Amino acid sequence: MPDLKGMLERRRAAWPWLDHAIRAGGRYQENRGDYFAAGITYFSVFALFPILMVAFAVSGFVLVQNPEVLDSIHDAVTKAMPGDLGDQINALIDSAIAARATVGVLGLLTAAYSGLGWMANVREALSAMWAQRHPSSGFVATKLRDLSKLLGLFLALVLSVGLSILAEGGVTRTVLEFLGIDDIGWVQTLVQVGTSLLAVLMTWILFTWVIARLPREPVTLRSAARAALIAAVGFEVFKRVGVIYLQSVTGGPAGSTFGPIIGLLVFIYFTARLLLLSTAWAATAHENERRAFVPPPDPVVIEVAAPPAPRRATLTGAAVLLGTGAAAALGVGGWLRRRRGER
Repeated sequence: MPDLKGMLERRRAAWPWLDHAIRAGGRYQENRGDYFAAGITYFSVFALFPILMVAFAVSGFVLVQNPEVLDSIHDAVTKAMPGDLGDQINALIDSAIAARATVGVLGLLTAAYSGLGWMANVREALSAMWAQRHPSSGFVATKLRDLSKLLGLFLALVLSVGLSILAEGGVTRTVLEFLGIDDIGWVQTLVQVGTSLLAVLMTWILFTWVIARLPREPVTLRSAARAALIAAVGFEVFKRVGVIYLQSVTGGPAGSTFGPIIGLLVFIYFTARLLLLSTAWAATAHENERRAFVPPPDPVVIEVAAPPAPRRATLTGAAVLLGTGAAAALGVGGWLRRRRGER
């Protein structure tokens, strides 16, 4: 039977990338990576509802200022829904618009609460992958730091998505039309490749910031850049697969109802796992393993051994001692008698 363990050790010595991957996977498992990924997924889904509330409130303020758009929505709903269902939905829309201020305030408060919970879970997960043991700085100070990081992540996300949309949207098409080359096949292919590379670049920058700055103890950007590149490429591939999945499952009634929800959960979960695995890859690089927290050894316990139990005299030993004593007594007695006879 072949020595699989020895073969694996030889491959790890010959292939540094395999050794690095095994060490990264071990760091991920030792620090409960799947547990943290599930927590990130939960808080991500939980944060969607207040975000939708804020979106509805903003839409309500916009529709109030544009009554013609609201009328067109009412007409479209009335035509699309059978019977009185359209009127009921229109009544719900009107009530939501009337309560836009209350919905917006509640949405903002709930979004702040859920967002802080999400950020705390993400930061703890990344800190665990880096094997950081940070001292507690108090509840208020910790939440303020989490809030500042949440705002920073939001701005970085808006910048990344905005640049991607700007490149993939009307600006690129307008430039091509201005140059008169928008109908050339190879130009379209080149633009698609360029926009995909730009999306990877934006995602790379975003993941680099997340891996390096969201842990409780920040690390260097250089340490996170290579791992973030792996995460960015994997994220773009997984995003393409997600689009194909949604197109395949939304064909039927059940798929159109539950497919997007399941797809969203799977997408968030595997994105979280990808991010944490990439962080573990960065943390287990040789230049970073020296910074990892090494727990102190267990305290040494000195135990005093019990003294040996006294040995019981055996019958033979007692007889020997008795005989020796008798012989000594006889010898001493004979010596004394000889001394008296000499006198």
